[in-house]
Formats: sequence, structure tokens, C-alpha cells
Amino acid sequence: MGPPLAEPIKTIAVLVANPALSSILSMTLAGSSALRVRPFDTQLALITYLHLAPADLVVADFDSVPSRADRLAEDLRRDRQINSPNLQIIALASALTPETKAASIHAGIDEIIMKPMSPRYLVERVLARVAAKKPVKVERRAPRRPDWSRFGDNVVPLFGRPVPEQAV
Repeated sequence: MGPPLAEPIKTIAVLVANPALSSILSMTLAGSSALRVRPFDTQLALITYLHLAPADLVVADFDSVPSRADRLAEDLRRDRQINSPNLQIIALASALTPETKAASIHAGIDEIIMKPMSPRYLVERVLARVAAKKPVKVERRAPRRPDWSRFGDNVVPLFGRPVPEQAV
């Protein structure tokens, strides 16, 4: 038996209001070999990316005026084009008010980290979050069996189009 397979690299999206903080957090997170970091300037850029590629976790900011963490989380949770069933969201907040806490719960934010925080602490929390995946709600459907009768009694096409009967 060979060596155990390595865990796949996790993709982390960062959308933070302050460009300097975004840069520091992105560089610190990218220092972990288990993480691939994608920083974004706008919510639109983040959502467009998530329509094209899955992510494991989003780090968002409550201080971002155009895309507060709770509004972003609501938009991400509602968007059916985002193919990230285990997407988790960590929000950064300057203050934890009852309103912030209620908005976070309502929006489906997984964790709040208070600012200022050590960037290394964020790395620890991100690694812990991606290691403990959220359970995925999976719809159970009966497997759909292909209809092979159109190919004849004993022909199963393996590589695309079936061979015409005349050529056989």
C-alpha cells in the first residue's frame, strides 16, 4: 500500500474593505501550503469568480460599505449558480453588537473574528474551518439508468457515437 494521499488544496476567497488589510491577510493565508488564496476588490468580482470556480471559504468584512459580510453571505447563500456546497464564511468585525450577531446568524455566517486580530490567528481559524467541513444537504434520487436498447441487443458504446451496423 502506497503513502496516504495528500489533502487537496483549499481555495480561500478574501473580500476585505481595506486594501492594505486585504493584502496582509492574503499574503499570510497564502503562506500556508494547504491554501490557495484569491483576493477580490468587489462583491461582483467575487460572485463572478464563484460562478466559474468553487471555493471552500470566504473571508468577508463587516466594515465594507458596499458589500458588508452579512449582505454578501445572504447573496452567496441564495445564488444557485455558485457550485460550492460546502462554502463557509468567516466575517471580520470591529465590534460585536447584538445587531451584528443577529445579522450573522440570519445570513448564515459560520464564524466571526474580531478585529484587530493576528493574521496568524486567521490562518489557524481558516485551516480549522476547512478541515471541519459543513454537512452537505444532498437530495437522494434514484439512479437514472441509460436506455441501451437503441443500440441493439449487445452493443454498449464506450467512446462516443455507436458504430453503424453496416460497418460491423
